[in-house]
Amino acid sequence: MTVTEQRPSGEVGRDRRRKEDARLITGRTTWTDNLSLPGMLHLAILRSPMAHARITGIDVTAAREMTAVVDVFTGRDVADVQGSLPCAWTVTPDLKHPDHPPLAVDEVRFAGEPIAVVAARDWASALDALEAIDVDYEPLPAVLDMEAALADGAPLVHDSLGTNKAFTWVFDSAEAGTGGDLADALAQAEVVVRRRYVQQRLIPAFMEPRSVVVDPTPDQITMWSSTQVPHFVRFFLAALLGTPEHKIRVIAPDVGGGFGGKLQITAEEFITFLTAQRLHKPVKYTESRSESMLAAHHGRDMIQEVEIGARRDGTVTGLGVRLLANMGGYLRLLTPATPLLGRYMYNGIYKFPAHRFECTGVFTTTTPTDAYRGAGRPEATFAIERAMDDLAAELGMEPMELRRRNWIRHDEFPFTTVTGLTYDSGDYEAATERAMELFRYDELRREQQERRHRGDRVQLGVGISTYTEMCGLAPSRWLGSLGYAAGGWESASVRMLPTGKVEVLTGTTPHGQGHETVWSQIVADQLGVPFEDVEVMHGDTRTSHKGLDTYGSRSLAVGGYALVEACRRVVEKARPMAAHMLECDPADLEFVDGQFRVRGAPGAAKSITECALAIFAAHDLPDGVEPYLDADASYDPVDFSFPHGTHLCAVEVDTETGMATIRSYVAVDDVGRAVNPLIVEGQVHGGVAQGIAQALFEEARYDEDGNLMTGTFVEYTIPSASDLPDLVTDRTETPAPGHPLGAKGVGEAGTIASTPAVVNAVVDALRPLGVTDVRMPCTPERVWSTIQAARSANGGEPR
Repeated sequence: MTVTEQRPSGEVGRDRRRKEDARLITGRTTWTDNLSLPGMLHLAILRSPMAHARITGIDVTAAREMTAVVDVFTGRDVADVQGSLPCAWTVTPDLKHPDHPPLAVDEVRFAGEPIAVVAARDWASALDALEAIDVDYEPLPAVLDMEAALADGAPLVHDSLGTNKAFTWVFDSAEAGTGGDLADALAQAEVVVRRRYVQQRLIPAFMEPRSVVVDPTPDQITMWSSTQVPHFVRFFLAALLGTPEHKIRVIAPDVGGGFGGKLQITAEEFITFLTAQRLHKPVKYTESRSESMLAAHHGRDMIQEVEIGARRDGTVTGLGVRLLANMGGYLRLLTPATPLLGRYMYNGIYKFPAHRFECTGVFTTTTPTDAYRGAGRPEATFAIERAMDDLAAELGMEPMELRRRNWIRHDEFPFTTVTGLTYDSGDYEAATERAMELFRYDELRREQQERRHRGDRVQLGVGISTYTEMCGLAPSRWLGSLGYAAGGWESASVRMLPTGKVEVLTGTTPHGQGHETVWSQIVADQLGVPFEDVEVMHGDTRTSHKGLDTYGSRSLAVGGYALVEACRRVVEKARPMAAHMLECDPADLEFVDGQFRVRGAPGAAKSITECALAIFAAHDLPDGVEPYLDADASYDPVDFSFPHGTHLCAVEVDTETGMATIRSYVAVDDVGRAVNPLIVEGQVHGGVAQGIAQALFEEARYDEDGNLMTGTFVEYTIPSASDLPDLVTDRTETPAPGHPLGAKGVGEAGTIASTPAVVNAVVDALRPLGVTDVRMPCTPERVWSTIQAARSANGGEPR
């Protein structure tokens, strides 16, 4: 069912403008770079201009002698104390995990790797001093191509490893007992389609570049960082640098975007922390935009070999996937796991009887990769949705009809897939029907045929993406069984003040998602207090000291569950007081709309705010009742949740210029119950924009020596509002079973769904010319070149 006409009776389900926006939009807030502490020094970092080289000498004498410079040091100066940056996910027992010093000591392995640091009394002087540092390099071969890197005799990124292969991870449904043997399935298939898709390298172009401030007071070291994961940062600083954890406080103030790019323990955080300890002064580092694009981790960058088997009637019989995933020069926090987070989703919403997946991680002399919005799941959805379109073309079948024949029906949930995951709920039919209606699918197909018949210069393509994803990362036991260092639980604390106002402490750390608003709506309904009376605090390890932060669409699915449970405990703590005030048995009370009511006596009631004041006064407390209404709760998910949806895109392609223009775009998503539909819509809009960006605009490129050629927004093209279409959005709703709110997650849905929808539309427009793929991004030059190649192969005629 669609839910646009339903009107909520409470806060949950209501469109609320975000509480946060007043301070964020007006700039009356604190970003890390806004901070200025007494006596604060400024850092500048010298970065390698070479992708691969030995450092044979560094002379910092001239820099040290410059006015306003307080200190200059190199990796060799701090080699004994700087430690190694962490990789938290050991995906295979034989994973190759080379040391990764924050400051390179003897060798650099990507352009942009830090090699020396200047601390000065002002930022300009620190930058000037970088120019005075003299470094001698012995160039080594750049290693850029993943396939070449695995060949015998290839230059090595890390000599000590003896290989450029970081790991190989294999899943086979026959061996796992979740399905049949892929080789048998493909041998018996009547049609087998094999394709090679390339996920280009992307840069998480968050609005606010990374920034770190560290204040080393005698009692405690405080770090402010533009990070998604302050709790992670605190733990790893303590674990790897030796400072006791209780002496470290990490604060993530308002953070201007992350998209996974700030789900990281960064070299810059370690360097700033070490500098503050070294000099006993507060220190700030803020990167430039070019530094961010050069050295902050990148995303995607993989080669996907896909084979799909089917019968002539369109029934799929088997799916094989083989990936090469670029690790870059080192393993960062989640680098080896990022492509594997999608491994459960390559089967998509379809009932494959057999499946085999293999992923090999490869070291190259490029910026390390890691999580970028969706983290492995957009790549999986792209592969399966592109493959389904290619299979439909091979079979001569309408692409939507092929999907209908193979997707999981609404009456088959819960459904255990060929990968072993159990999808909790869904209705792919309803979401698709609504999307087709809004899109005018049949009408556009007719127009497409008319244009093809006329041989128009501008052809019309229709792209489909029927996706699902796994959200709510993740059951701690599941994570532990796969070699992850942390858990997947989340925490919340609720404090009801004597005046009836409510303070909420959450372990999630927002960076644009609207948690303060959504959490206030949840608490307002759970406790029966006004929305305006709830204050949400986050991002500070001193106040919100328990938590695992925000990524993987987990905040509402996991943190929201903990919040509801904490509210429930507050109500139960207040119940004995209410019963005492009403002179009844606690079991005779019901809690409705913020009031404890005596069953059968409508006039006998006490509000929870009255109870809070009476408990605070403590003049007449029942035995065993504490003089405050506070409660903590945590939640460790028992499984993932699985939002889904259907995105449809119509693209007009000028076959003479290669220009692809999105004419219309419809997104119908099912994210379970939406706490704030306005925020859901905003998340979908932002996600779709990033997916379109991958399809049509963005690509990080290196030259043959490993120099980043897209280090500014001049060369790395991100779309503006004028480059994007008007989006038509709607929702269907199948609540998540077992979740008190029925919520599933929405933060990454738009990015996951949109890229294949757009590329499928571009390819669909050009299929009559013999085009079966256009490598992303589908720029005019690339589309035009693909058309010319297809025409040449076809003798200049449409197929």
